[in-house]
Amino acid sequence: MRNPLPDSCAKFVLPLLAGLLLSTCAAVPAESEAEVSLESLLAEMIDRGRLARLPDPAYTCRQASSFDPKSTGPDEEGWYANGDHSHYRRTEMRGDRVEQVLLDAEGPGAVVRWWVTSGEYVGTIRIYLDGAEEPAVEARVDELIGGEALVGAPLSAERARGRNLYLPIPYAQRCVITFDRPDYWETKENKDRLYYQINYRAYEAGTPVRSFSMGELERLGPRLSEVSSTLLAPADHPRDLLLPAIGLPSPHELPPAPSDAIGLLAGEGEGALTRISVRLEAEDLARALRSTILELYFDGEWTVWCPVGEFFGSGVGVNPYRGWYRTVAEDGTMTCYWVMPFRESYTVALRNIGDQPVTVAEGSVEVGRWSWDDRSMHFHAGWHQDREVETVGANGVDWNYVELSGRGVFAGDSLTLNNRVQAWWGEGDEKIWVDGEDFPSHFGTGTEDYYGYAWCTPHFFEAPFHAQPRAEGPRNYGHVTNSRTRALDAIPFTSDLRFDMEIWHWAKTRVDYAITTYWYGAPGARSNRSPEPEEAAHPVTLYSPKAGFQILERSAGNAGPQAMAGYGEGLWHDDDQLWWTEAQPGDRLDLALMVEEIGTYQLSATMTRAVDYAIVQLWLDGAKLGEPIDLYNDGVVPTGPIQLGTHELEPGRHAFGVEILGANEKAVKKYMVGLDRILLQPE
Repeated sequence: MRNPLPDSCAKFVLPLLAGLLLSTCAAVPAESEAEVSLESLLAEMIDRGRLARLPDPAYTCRQASSFDPKSTGPDEEGWYANGDHSHYRRTEMRGDRVEQVLLDAEGPGAVVRWWVTSGEYVGTIRIYLDGAEEPAVEARVDELIGGEALVGAPLSAERARGRNLYLPIPYAQRCVITFDRPDYWETKENKDRLYYQINYRAYEAGTPVRSFSMGELERLGPRLSEVSSTLLAPADHPRDLLLPAIGLPSPHELPPAPSDAIGLLAGEGEGALTRISVRLEAEDLARALRSTILELYFDGEWTVWCPVGEFFGSGVGVNPYRGWYRTVAEDGTMTCYWVMPFRESYTVALRNIGDQPVTVAEGSVEVGRWSWDDRSMHFHAGWHQDREVETVGANGVDWNYVELSGRGVFAGDSLTLNNRVQAWWGEGDEKIWVDGEDFPSHFGTGTEDYYGYAWCTPHFFEAPFHAQPRAEGPRNYGHVTNSRTRALDAIPFTSDLRFDMEIWHWAKTRVDYAITTYWYGAPGARSNRSPEPEEAAHPVTLYSPKAGFQILERSAGNAGPQAMAGYGEGLWHDDDQLWWTEAQPGDRLDLALMVEEIGTYQLSATMTRAVDYAIVQLWLDGAKLGEPIDLYNDGVVPTGPIQLGTHELEPGRHAFGVEILGANEKAVKKYMVGLDRILLQPE
C-alpha cells in the first residue's frame, strides 16, 4: 500500500533520520551452508536474519501428528473429529517388538520441533536414520521430549503439561520415528495413549546433509550450552548495528482520535531494523495497548498495522514474558527483535485511534546492516479480530488466521481471546495449506498443543519460541494470550499459504478471538488482512470475574471466578469469589475501585480463609490498609467484613491492591487468595 502518511498528520512527524544514507555500510549476505548439520542448524536457530531471506538451501516444512483420521476434507462429516491421539502411520515388527511409526520421511531433511503429551508416560521413542537397523536415538518418551535425554531447557522442557523438544535432528536419506506401545484403540489403556506433533524439514534432492549422531551431539556440548544461553537472553545477542538506540523524544503525547497524530522515526538508504522498543502510559493502559497502532512501512510499502499490545505478544494489558523475538518487561516496556530489512527507506509510526490521550513514555529503534539481494524479504504483521464468535458446543468451525500470496515465510502468530464460561475453549486443530495443497500439510491435535502446552492448563509459561503470558482461569475463564514464533520450523511458501484454526469449544457460548500473524514476503507478496480501526478502538476491559471487579495489574498467577456454593450456599456474595492462584510472596494484584462522588467513605472487604491461603497486605492508592491479614484456616470459610478505615476519596478510579507476604506456618504453601467483596459506604 503506497502513500503511507496522510498530509493531515505532517505536523506530528518527527523526521529524526531523514536523508541518512545507510547503504555504504551494508553487509554482504551470508553464504549458504555447504552442508546441513546439527551445528549449522543450531547456528541458524539463533540467526534472526536468516528468516528475512528466502531459505537457502530451499526446504518445505511439514508436520506429522496424531490427528483423527476421520478428518478427511472440509466437506466431509469427520472434518472436526476430536479423537486426536494414538494415530500412527503404520505398525511394524522389529524382531519381537511391536513399534508404532509416527514419522517416515525420505531425506534429505531434519526434524526441528516435537510436542507430545499423555495421561501416563510409558514407552520408548526410537529414531532410525538412513536405513540403519539400530536407532540413532532411543529414550523413554518423556525423557526424550521435555526431559534431558539429549538436551535440557530451554530446548527441551515441559510447559503447562505439554512436553517440547527443539533440538534439530538432521538426516541425509531417511528418518523413521517409532513408539513401542501397543495400539491404544485396541487396548484402551491410558499408558498406551500418545498425542504428538513432529515438525520436519524436507530439503530439495541433492542437498548435502550430515545425519545426526550421539557422537556429534557430545562434541557440540559447549555449542549447545552457548545456544541455550543465547536464547534465554535475547537482548544480549549481538546485532551488527549501524545506528543503535535511535529514540523518539520522550515523553511524546498521542492525542485521541480523530487526530492523525503519529510519533515517527524514519530513515533512508539500505539496512534493517533489528530492535523496536515501546512503552506507553495511559489512564486505561489495557485499552491504550489495543487502540494505539504500530505501523511500519518499508520501501514505501505498508507492511505492519497492529495494536501495540498484540504486536509484542502481550495481548490484553501488560503481561510480562521473555521470548526470542519479543519480550514484555515488568515496567511495560515492549521490545521486538525481528530483523526487518529495507532497500531504500523505513518508517516507524504510532497512531492513537482511541478516545483517551496516550503517552509514548519510551520509544526507540536500532538500525543494523543489511545487503539487499534477490532473496531479501520485507517483514509483515497483520491483526484480525472477531468478537462474540458463536461456538457450536462439542464441535468445531474453522476460523481463518491469515491467507498469504506470493513468495515468503510464515514466522509465527499470537492469539488473544476472551472466554466467557468455565469450560475449555481450545480443542480445535490448526490446518495449514501451503502452495495449493489439497489437504493441509500441517494438521494439528488441539489449539493448546499447537502452542506447546496441554490439558487445558491455564498456567503461565515463557520460552524462546512459545509462551502463555496470560491465562486467567480457573477453568480457562477470562482473557488468554497464546503465542508461537518460529525459527527452524518456519514455513516457506512459493505461491500461497492459508492458516485456519478450529474454534472447538465444549460449551455453546460466545468467544472473542483476535490473531496477530508474523511473516516475511518478497516484494509483491500480500495477505488478506487490512487495518481494522473499529475493532481496535472497541473498548477493552481486563476481565471482570465479579461485578465491580476490574483487574488493573497482576504481577503473576491466574485470577478468575470460583464458584463457592459448595462450601456453603449464601455465605459468599453471589456464591462466588475472585480467586487468585499460582502467585508467590511479593506478587501483587491491583483492582479498580470506582468512586462516583467526592466524599468520605468507610471501606471494608470480605475475603476467604482456607488451609492453602496466604498472608496478605491490602493497599489503597499506594497506601497500606491496616496490618497484614492471615487467611489461613483449616477449612474454607468467609472472613466476614474486614474494616479498612475511613477515607476521603475523589471521583474516578482508585487502585485496591492485594500483596502476598507469605503464609502461616501451618498453611499449605500455595499462597492463594480469595476476595468476595469490596464495599464503600458513605458516611
